[in-house]
Amino acid sequence: MSEPAPETPAPVEPDSVPADAPASADTPVPVDTPASETAGDEPGVETGGATRAATRVIAFANQKGGVAKTTTTLNLGVAFHEMGYRVLLVDLDPQGNLTMSQGLNPDAIERSMFDVLVHRVPISEIVERREVDLAVASIDLAGAELALSALIGRERSLEKALAEVRGRYDFVLIDTPPSLGLLTINAFVAATGVIVPVQCEYLSLRGLVQLENTLAMVRENLNPHVSVEGIVPTMFDGRTLHSREAIEILEENFGDLVYRTRIRKTVRYAEAPVKGSSVLKYDPSGAAADAYRELAREVVAAKEAEDGAQARKHA
Repeated sequence: MSEPAPETPAPVEPDSVPADAPASADTPVPVDTPASETAGDEPGVETGGATRAATRVIAFANQKGGVAKTTTTLNLGVAFHEMGYRVLLVDLDPQGNLTMSQGLNPDAIERSMFDVLVHRVPISEIVERREVDLAVASIDLAGAELALSALIGRERSLEKALAEVRGRYDFVLIDTPPSLGLLTINAFVAATGVIVPVQCEYLSLRGLVQLENTLAMVRENLNPHVSVEGIVPTMFDGRTLHSREAIEILEENFGDLVYRTRIRKTVRYAEAPVKGSSVLKYDPSGAAADAYRELAREVVAAKEAEDGAQARKHA
């Protein structure tokens, strides 16, 4: 009687899990980890024995300038990284303030998000590794809207570019220009949600209505799932009645969308970019850094609560 044939092991798909995949979704991935080592991580699949949630792509938008949009994008991203998440920042503002805030000169950058959007250069080729990964901007980006206007599917250029790297990150945070033009529309189409930094002044609040109207058009025609997931009160000065009244108006009109964390006025937020760093690196134990750590925890908790409510609804 012949021996039974040994069982043939199930084939293993190559590169389905990186060789050095972390044992847990909560395990931090160092900033200097080469992108190729995490390229196999796809959202919603098992990685090293744990299942990662789908990548969150958050656009930071407000057509009014000077509301701490870039400051919030950078410092919230670094706070997420401190929590162990993999983070990519995307500088979509032709002014390049996010790029400068990490010690890079937009005027000296050879290839940037302009080349990604217009010339279809892979986004991984223009990512710089700083405190977190950063897709850089240059002055050329100022011509992107005109160049994109002649392309078919121009509103989806960023969405298509991010497809290459989405599985490598838990968060992709997009800093948008202070306008509701084609670059910002690209961010809305690519995003899973929008966070709106709002200066605690009355005139800053009025732009929220126009932003919501733009998002409604994007939902109707391009991305049915995008919406405002949170509003961040910035430049808050609790000593002034005007700041407190601005918070009251926000909460009356937007309720739970307004985060409890208040980003207060402090010179630390202006000093840190001069050193090419986030405030969490510049003054790690200060109140300014702690404010963004608190905001990061609140953003994560709010999303977890929303996901839990959706799961119960469909149970």
